[in-house]
Amino acid sequence: MKKGLIMLVRFYQQGISPLLPPSCRYYPTCSSYMIQAIQKHGAFKGLIMGTGRILRCHPFIKGGYDPVPDYFTVRRNKAQR
Repeated sequence: MKKGLIMLVRFYQQGISPLLPPSCRYYPTCSSYMIQAIQKHGAFKGLIMGTGRILRCHPFIKGGYDPVPDYFTVRRNKAQR
C-alpha cells in the first residue's frame, strides 16, 4: 500500500507537476511532504497528514518551513510557526 501511494505521488511529481506553474508556499513541497509522511507514519496516517497539508495550502497562508513531525497530526508543525 505504501509503495503504491508513493508511486502515485511520484507520478504526479514527474508527470503532472512540471506542466503546472510553481505555486508552493511550503518547504518541503506538498508532494514531498506526502511521501515523507507516508514513509514515517504509514500509508493511512501519512495519507491523512499529506491531505491535511494540501488543504492548508491556499493563497491566504504565509507558508514557510513545515517538516513532517515525529508524531501524527494534521496541524502545522508548531515549532516552526
